[in-house]
Amino acid sequence: MLKDFSVSALMMGLLTAFVGFISSFAVIMQGLQAMGANPAEIASGLLAQSISMGVLAIVFSCFYRMPISIAWSTPGAALLAGIGTAGGGFAEAVGAFVICGALIILSGLFQPLGRAIRLIPAPLANAMLAGILLSLCLAPVKAVAFNAALGLPIVLTWMVVVSRWRLWAVPASLAAMVLVLVLGVDVPADTMGRIGAAIHPDLTFVTPVFTWHAAISIAVPLFIVTMASQNIPGIAILKVHHYEPPPGVLFAGTGAFSIFGGLFGGVPVNMAAITAAMCASEDSNPDPARRYWAAIMGGVGYIALGLLAGGIIAFVSLAPPILLQAVAGLGLIGAFSNAAFAAYREPETREAAAITFLVTASGLSFAGISGAFWGLVAGGAVMAFNRAMRVRQG
Repeated sequence: MLKDFSVSALMMGLLTAFVGFISSFAVIMQGLQAMGANPAEIASGLLAQSISMGVLAIVFSCFYRMPISIAWSTPGAALLAGIGTAGGGFAEAVGAFVICGALIILSGLFQPLGRAIRLIPAPLANAMLAGILLSLCLAPVKAVAFNAALGLPIVLTWMVVVSRWRLWAVPASLAAMVLVLVLGVDVPADTMGRIGAAIHPDLTFVTPVFTWHAAISIAVPLFIVTMASQNIPGIAILKVHHYEPPPGVLFAGTGAFSIFGGLFGGVPVNMAAITAAMCASEDSNPDPARRYWAAIMGGVGYIALGLLAGGIIAFVSLAPPILLQAVAGLGLIGAFSNAAFAAYREPETREAAAITFLVTASGLSFAGISGAFWGLVAGGAVMAFNRAMRVRQG
């Protein structure tokens, strides 16, 4: 196992952990705040989720020798922010988190779901991945338009380094963002004191309250969004990179740790989508059999970030969100181009892939489910129709 370790996997793993944590923690915070969590409960939730993501990624990747990345349910947190405060306060929301975790476990034990995922056509899975990545890959352009003085140094640093040292391009752009933040953003005088005071969060157990109202209005929608927007696309992305993970085991594992994290205030954890593409790409290692180390190091990174969550949140929140998104987008350009090429390679499935890409990239959300799921549905319908017409004509 140690012979498979590489510096490129180490760098990509730590980068994916940082990108996954920093690019979406604000959404997680907003969702927990909407459910009535106080600052201590929010910090506890972030820590519990980080531990869950790290442990699962390390265990699954070591056991299956695949780059299995785990993430928190960002779409689920966005859903929570839209639902608003639970009637019984945060304890009732925690009860819903536990129920959601139990439902995810049941979905892992329901074998037809795993078989259905394995039948997803590769062109559609690639088109879905490209659609997911598009908005983030546009972030560097938007960052320059937002503030050229802040965004341009990040992009130019990436352009210079990627032409000579591809592995170091995104870490260099991340370093450029930190310098921009230090030199170009006004920082209050007491910032360092506040960062130091908040750096180490504590796990705070929240006694769950179970109600039918929370189960129906929070747990079920949260389960659907987590499965449709994260777990199913996450498995599909691994398939794009020629891995065949066992969906049932992975879903059951994420469900169990969602219950653990929920009891300490965290939203569910699930299969990663965007960061999974980073760990599974050739940038982590040219040899697909050795890329699992990227997910392992990503898990280590998540645990470390969770232990420092308070201070990291206080520091990074000083930067405009678009700068964080720009760094993530630069790290995903390679994955986007590879997915787009694979999606449109076959003429027979090109229209279906285009529909999948457009619906996914549109940001469409229907019935609380993101465009990634509906993109697969729409593309699958077009593919089935085209095949039926060819059979009828031939």
